[in-house]
Amino acid sequence: MRILFLSDNFPPEGNAPATRLYEHATRWVRAGHEVTVITCAPNFPEGKLFSGYRNAWRQVEMMDGIRVVRVKTYITANEGFLKRTLDYLSFMLIATAMSVFERRPNVVVATSPQFFCAIAGWMVGVLKWRPFVFELRDLWPASIMAVGAMNKSLVIRFLECIEIFLYRRADRIVSVTESFREDLAARGVPREKISVVINGVDLDRYEPRPRDARLAREFGLEGKFVAGYMGTHGMAHALPKVLEAAERLLHRPDIAFFFAGSGAERARIEKIVAERDLHNVRLIPRQPKERMPALWSLCDLSIVPLRDTPVFATVIPSKIFESMGMGVPILMSLPEGEATEIVRRAGAGICVPPEDPELMAKAIAELADDPEEMSRLRSTTYASASQFSRDTLAAKMIEVLSGAAGSVRNSIQQAS
Repeated sequence: MRILFLSDNFPPEGNAPATRLYEHATRWVRAGHEVTVITCAPNFPEGKLFSGYRNAWRQVEMMDGIRVVRVKTYITANEGFLKRTLDYLSFMLIATAMSVFERRPNVVVATSPQFFCAIAGWMVGVLKWRPFVFELRDLWPASIMAVGAMNKSLVIRFLECIEIFLYRRADRIVSVTESFREDLAARGVPREKISVVINGVDLDRYEPRPRDARLAREFGLEGKFVAGYMGTHGMAHALPKVLEAAERLLHRPDIAFFFAGSGAERARIEKIVAERDLHNVRLIPRQPKERMPALWSLCDLSIVPLRDTPVFATVIPSKIFESMGMGVPILMSLPEGEATEIVRRAGAGICVPPEDPELMAKAIAELADDPEEMSRLRSTTYASASQFSRDTLAAKMIEVLSGAAGSVRNSIQQAS
């Protein structure tokens, strides 16, 4: 099967959409499928080209058997609604235009959260006369309002119309959570065309390992109980509340907080740390994906926070699966929903209410003082990882794509 996949994030970018697509696509290639990804020059989230790349009209490279076509876009940092919209629009238009030069696939796939990429997928499906599969990673534009980036307005209503249009036009929808499927079904989208393929972890790469002694020395984490946050520093993540928890634990020299990543809120995080003299917080910039297992090895506890808004009860942060693979217990601080249920059912960590720095600090201190409980949590956390193997999830998604391609093939045969 030939798969044409549109995504504006792809390695060497290391965010969740890029990682999911790469880890699925490598497995599809190994299974004998042809995969072409149309994406842009890597620049997320700082809006700066990665070393060795150009923002050219069309560049083609092979990456682990995946044919990667990078197209020219308007590049900006992951902040500011107007500039980001121009970024999204440029990818939508140029990716659609450049798809004309690609061999006709059996199926076209495009991913959210921003729907301009999905619009491009739908248009390419029309141009190629092939089924369009919409990978739904976020309830956008609801999440825009959830983080306070925009209020209900004509623009939001317009985006909601696009949202419903895409749900109806997609031949199949792959949702990353059960909650999203329920939301779409409640809005009249046929349940039978929605499949759920949640995020997972590459167990070939993420597995328990001893703490990296060199990195521990480099970041001053030797002999510390380390609570880590790995990933995008965005508006959704309520990271200032995590810093309030750190401030409450300044009297504990044995506890440190470790932040690795970048994003729209990074400058604010750095400012808070400096102004409050949070000497128990270590901040490092975004790191290459291949370095992440070593960085995870520094962490005794993985902090997974989100803002206290109902929309975030429907999401499953992908970092919980990397935590499981590494055997690092999780401290969840987000609204009760599918993600907290997964962690509780797996015995992979503990949950506290969202945006509650006092309870977060209390939980961290109690775990730091209870090595027996930490040992138990490490065991149950790692044992749960096998449920979320990328091998299984990639195979599940290829079944959906094959089904979409097959349904169109059957329709053509019947018509003839």
